[in-house]
Amino acid sequence: MTQSSELVAASRTVRVHDVDALRGFALLGIFVVNITFMASAYPGNLVDDPSFSSPIDSVARFLVAVLFSMKFYLLFSFLFGYSFVLQMDASARAGAAFVPRMLRRSLGLFIFGAGHIVLLYSGDVLTTYAVICLVLLAIHHVRDRTALLTGAIIYACVTLSLVISAAFLDRSMFMPSHKVALEQAATQTQAMLGGPIEVLGHHLGGLDLLVIQAASLQGPTALAMFLIGMVAARHRLFSDLGDKPELLQRIQLVGFAVGLPGGVLFAWLGGDTNTWATAVSVVTAPFLSAAYVATLIRLLHARRGGWLRRVLEPVGRIALTNYLAQSLVGLLLFTGIGIGLAGRVSPPFLFVLAVVIFAAQAAVSAGWLRTHRYGPAEYLLRLFTNWSPPRRSRTEVKPRE
Repeated sequence: MTQSSELVAASRTVRVHDVDALRGFALLGIFVVNITFMASAYPGNLVDDPSFSSPIDSVARFLVAVLFSMKFYLLFSFLFGYSFVLQMDASARAGAAFVPRMLRRSLGLFIFGAGHIVLLYSGDVLTTYAVICLVLLAIHHVRDRTALLTGAIIYACVTLSLVISAAFLDRSMFMPSHKVALEQAATQTQAMLGGPIEVLGHHLGGLDLLVIQAASLQGPTALAMFLIGMVAARHRLFSDLGDKPELLQRIQLVGFAVGLPGGVLFAWLGGDTNTWATAVSVVTAPFLSAAYVATLIRLLHARRGGWLRRVLEPVGRIALTNYLAQSLVGLLLFTGIGIGLAGRVSPPFLFVLAVVIFAAQAAVSAGWLRTHRYGPAEYLLRLFTNWSPPRRSRTEVKPRE
């Protein structure tokens, strides 16, 4: 083996720490959005809770729509595609067949997601990822150009379908009126305050919307980002991206210039309640997500960026555990199984609460990883994926993929 090939092989055995930090950052953004759905049934019915109609409540909703909604699941999906290639590398190093291993991993994710929907929170993404991963697995040998072109075509089709729907379909044909939606939201919020049976019924009651959203929007856009992330990983994008400040600046300039006005227009048009707004976000949200990535990479590699890395990286390293933990905390805070705060927390306080909970997760994750190699959920998923028990303690650590 030549020296250059040895360096490439070595680089493939080392976890790219920027990816972990980005994954942790994506979890924060996802939680800021998800907590609004965990705290009340009104967002799921595409209406605002009339109990919180003050100017500061409206500003909080507007800012979440501009800066967070439909942005961070794109980043999370991109990183999933990136990690897909890292899984291929891990299989090669272990001398294991990749396809059976990835099939088991997808099944494991689906099982986690199904349990997540039933027991914790109906707004699950794991089941969608598990299914879409099968598509990626079927086409993962395609060339870079084909993968990128496919991703672009998927995005174009999703955008076109939204434009056609906005222009020619009457939403009242398949959506309840505003008054009916408010009544449904009030009833469902009350159900959230019930016992385990009522909460379980509330979770299962959202399955139809979850499937429709996954099939029409979240699934296709996730696949597009999987493909882009896969290509980025093939070229080891994050291995030296921090050393390219001029490229990062250009990404910030274009990303914020397109993404921020797009986010404002999305929020101004009504966010999720308006099909034109959704079409705008589908087109512009990837630019803002890219700008976030460039900004965070620059901060992580700044002279004083060590503290940010120490906060975000542990959360991202055990992302599955933390994703499920966020839903568990939401269940205990808002439903009748726990404290029962559903419908009682204002939008500004929800944002603060999300940040506080995430900060606690960062502290717990850092402490856990001092003595453990994997989070509890990651351990179970690896056990199912590899069909053998992974090493648990830090004293047994080998190079991480």
